[in-house]
Amino acid sequence: MSMLECNALTKYYGGVQALKDVDLSLESGRIVGLVGPNGSGKTTLIKLAQHLLTPTSGMITIDGMLPGPETKSIVSYLPDRDFLPQWMNLEELTVFYHNFFGDFNPAKSAEMLEQLGVNGNMPLSKMSKGTREKVQLIFTMSREAKVYLLDEPIAGVDPATRDYILRTILSNYSENALVLISTHLITDVEPILDEVVFLQKGTIALHENADALRERTGKSIDGYFREVYRCWGN
Repeated sequence: MSMLECNALTKYYGGVQALKDVDLSLESGRIVGLVGPNGSGKTTLIKLAQHLLTPTSGMITIDGMLPGPETKSIVSYLPDRDFLPQWMNLEELTVFYHNFFGDFNPAKSAEMLEQLGVNGNMPLSKMSKGTREKVQLIFTMSREAKVYLLDEPIAGVDPATRDYILRTILSNYSENALVLISTHLITDVEPILDEVVFLQKGTIALHENADALRERTGKSIDGYFREVYRCWGN
């Protein structure tokens, strides 16, 4: 059974259409890149899956359930901006996550935070942007979730931080989980992808196995999309 499924999923903001008749089925045990230029509907799809938005028409389900309180207990979500309380330090965040999420693994977060080497008493507000990005990802990936929704996790950070984030994703997600990474930076995420879904103007232009796409086209995923969709780039 699909872990995330969309059937004719459509979303309007007023008179502006963000998604149009999206049909999509994603299975567990896969890292999937949701790629496309800014404004293609990536964040809208992620927010619909997280129940931050509701469809205008059509349906989206997570593990066979409509998005809601039940799905939030199995979905770990990383938005595209700071979302943790900035006044909290690492010790307070650990207690917060442990109390709030039943699938939170404090041993996993402690190991990654120790490797990061950040003062546990330092509030997030005193950390650099790159360190905050890493901390937020650590807490997101320290849940034993069935689905990880990562919205632009590497946008706006330096190359070293990007490498750290991608290594953390690859080494800490469950083999039985679905990881959906929204990004317009295809080159950086391509090495870890099992599948790619390309959104263009709110519709799915392509959904294919990453290796099969490279074999079929003789190009990297980034190279293929740069050739086919010359109007956009990284």
